[in-house]
Amino acid sequence: MMMRRQVRTLLAIGAVVAVLTGCGGRQAATTQTSRTVTVQAPAAPATPDQVATATTPTKVAVVTALGGGRFDPAAIYAREAPGVVTILNTGSAAPSELALPGSGAGLGSGFVVSANGEIATNAHVVTSGSGTTLKRARQIYIRFPDGNQVPGKIVGVDPYVDVALVKVDPKGLTLRPLPLGADATTRVGDPVAAIGSPFGEEQSLSVGIVSARDRSIRSLTRFAISGAIQTDAAINHGNSGGPLLDAHGRVIGINSQIESSSGDGTGVGFAVPVDSVRRSLNMLRRDGVPRYAYLGGESVQVYPQLARRFGLGTDRGAWVQNVSPGGPAAKAGLRGGKGLTTFQGASVSDGGDVIVRVGTRPIVRDADVAVALQTYAPGDKVTLRILRAGKPLSLVVTLGARPAALTG
Repeated sequence: MMMRRQVRTLLAIGAVVAVLTGCGGRQAATTQTSRTVTVQAPAAPATPDQVATATTPTKVAVVTALGGGRFDPAAIYAREAPGVVTILNTGSAAPSELALPGSGAGLGSGFVVSANGEIATNAHVVTSGSGTTLKRARQIYIRFPDGNQVPGKIVGVDPYVDVALVKVDPKGLTLRPLPLGADATTRVGDPVAAIGSPFGEEQSLSVGIVSARDRSIRSLTRFAISGAIQTDAAINHGNSGGPLLDAHGRVIGINSQIESSSGDGTGVGFAVPVDSVRRSLNMLRRDGVPRYAYLGGESVQVYPQLARRFGLGTDRGAWVQNVSPGGPAAKAGLRGGKGLTTFQGASVSDGGDVIVRVGTRPIVRDADVAVALQTYAPGDKVTLRILRAGKPLSLVVTLGARPAALTG
């Protein structure tokens, strides 16, 4: 099920508009780095005590305070940085839509997830193109903090959630697997640390907080990545694939994208949530390819004013706008709307069903449909509870497999 939402344009060149872009970078990049600076009050005659009082604390100090003193970036870095690696991509036929503009070859980050040489990263770090044109890199190399650099093998790529599983021969290497956390423990306002290679500056640490949860961000297919974490920790090109860590040093996401007016990090970064990462890695270990359930349709979020205007019979849910011809939803009898009507500046199709439950999961927002489907596999049957013209109805859908699979 796709969600209709305002698209944040991804540009191939820098322009003074908002862009949503991957944070993979070129190996030969600008020498800018992400650094936290202590900002002081303007110089003026004052006693030393007054100057000290006027000093604005560093971002590290602020974030540590927000964590109740339990957030120790230096300790997190010392413990987890040995497990963060730099990934060198020797290039592919065409640059990824989420890669740094013009990067036929590139550099990104990753982190060790098992002692047998498994490494997690973003799919766009080790591929180029998107959708059915997605191509794997010809060769990748993994550079470890201790100076070792070895060839890596791409075990599998999941373009739907922008995750890839890479493997190296562990012989002769000291591997430090990073622990994985859980989505349920992540809260807005929690302090976080990001480790990676922004602009090629390896083993860089930045800190911030969880700015928001449950964002929808762009994938390497036409499906959105649901449940993404938004953070103000500095994330730039080259950070892609690196870990976003909580106060305990657990991975809560893979740093993936930034939204910026300049192409550089401006305090709005996004990470693929760890539950999606874990699910993806398990599929890639088992089959080498991802398989996600597919409903086949497009919806918008229901809210009270929209519900009253169109008589939807509920203030919350996913209002179906269209269904894919011949898809699972269409075969089950789910109905989309007809025509276009403008309401509060947006165009909507009236007359479609409203999904209020998928299986046992209530649907409050349209994004909840995609989240609910993550617990199912292609071929599974699921009951949709819907409202049609305000009246409740149940439909049983046999789920299909998402299209736009990796080729080549």
